[in-house]
Amino acid sequence: MVDKTIAYTFALKEYLILTKPGIVTLVLITTLGGLYIGSRGDLNPEIVFWTLLGTGLAAAGSAVLNMVIDKDIDGLMERTSDRPLPRGTVTPRLATLFGLSLITLSFVSLFYFVGPLPAVLAMVASFSYVVLYTMLLKRRTPVATEIGGISGALPPVIGYAASTGTLDLEALILFLIMFMWQPPHFWVLALKYRNDYAKAGIPTLPVSRGVFVTKVKTLLYTVSLLPLSLIPYFIGMTGEIYFATALVMSLLYTVYTVKFLFSKKEESMKLFAFSIIYIAVLFSVMVVDLTK
Repeated sequence: MVDKTIAYTFALKEYLILTKPGIVTLVLITTLGGLYIGSRGDLNPEIVFWTLLGTGLAAAGSAVLNMVIDKDIDGLMERTSDRPLPRGTVTPRLATLFGLSLITLSFVSLFYFVGPLPAVLAMVASFSYVVLYTMLLKRRTPVATEIGGISGALPPVIGYAASTGTLDLEALILFLIMFMWQPPHFWVLALKYRNDYAKAGIPTLPVSRGVFVTKVKTLLYTVSLLPLSLIPYFIGMTGEIYFATALVMSLLYTVYTVKFLFSKKEESMKLFAFSIIYIAVLFSVMVVDLTK
């Protein structure tokens, strides 16, 4: 009995790893932000529960299918070689069934308890991550990073649509901020692991175009975030506190990226950490300083 309990606990842990809980947590946080912004703080507990559950299931299922597709290259890279599929603790067939089941449950729960629009958006996010990014582009072109940003930019839009039942300019701005933030955030991390990606034959920007080009593109995206981050104020979505915070944070992000561009360093985990702080502060202050 004890041995069976240990085996079940181990299996549960392995399946949990397949869902990439860290990424799912970030997805849920941005989804909750979209829910709050769309409802202007007047949250419906039932809608919040089903939206977070459905979006979390979609993100988890997509992560599982991503690991199934990438099981061969995960085994080649040092930072991913300890995942369940390369180690053989979960079979690809069971992992595929698990991932598809999670995505199916996501659609059903969102469609019936929240609405068709959030359900469709969640499926678009899953499709863009699993099919467009993982299956079609990741092993072929560095453009995969930009296209892959679609899935990461949709969670706050899903939350917004769940609260409002529609999509408008505010939803578009939430999407664009997240979409433009993701490539520079990822590229800084890709610089750190460029040898790993090269070993696995993944043409990330640092592998296919080199360190300097990656730094330049990182700066271009970071600079673009400055005017984009201020739009919520100019459309009357947020107040002056948000405007001042977004301006200062975006200027700092740009300055730090410029310093990285002209430095001899080929990686900067400090810049990577700041990118996380940047987006967290931006959305937090946006929530605090919403106009009614």
